[in-house]
Amino acid sequence: MIRIALPKGRLGDKVYDILEQAGYSCPQIKDPDTRKLVFENPAAGVAYFCVKPTDVPVYVERGAADLGIAGKDILLEYSPDVYELLDLGIGKCRMCIAGYKDFYDDRSRALRVATKFPHIARSYYEEKGRDIDIIKLHGSIELAPILSLSDVICDIVETGTTLRENNLTVLAEVVPISARLVCNKVSWQFHQDEISKMMAALSKREAMKK
Repeated sequence: MIRIALPKGRLGDKVYDILEQAGYSCPQIKDPDTRKLVFENPAAGVAYFCVKPTDVPVYVERGAADLGIAGKDILLEYSPDVYELLDLGIGKCRMCIAGYKDFYDDRSRALRVATKFPHIARSYYEEKGRDIDIIKLHGSIELAPILSLSDVICDIVETGTTLRENNLTVLAEVVPISARLVCNKVSWQFHQDEISKMMAALSKREAMKK
């Protein structure tokens, strides 16, 4: 069976739904009372397990999962040694630089950037030749410029509502984000036919939606 790591939460639910529609169902996974951690459907040739979104690439890279679904933000931030096979077209959002509308970039000093994604932020500003001071946070990033902890933030923006409600705005778009199907490199060698078949089914579903 192909072992698939799903991200916990709304994205994982959406991903399972499209896999189910593509012919890779495992009804037990929707049982709200189950305490199982791994769900198998030998007839469909798949086994699912749900993990924290940031852990998906770890399971895939180290071979505990053959396939996984991870946001492009996670792949860019952690650079796992996996194959990125398919953009699933869901979980769409943007990685952005945001701050106050009247933000002025004083280039005489390092720009203070609050973020959960230090690698993405650093890469973005390195390309621009801008010296920055990374402030790594884990909670509400929008609070940082409000309390003058940072000049700007680098964070995921979906609707922009939280920014607007706090008088912040998008200053620049870093990269578009969506859910990607990733594959362990050894698994691709040994299960290429099965994985290619799954990719074709998922791609066909996306084409039908359009």
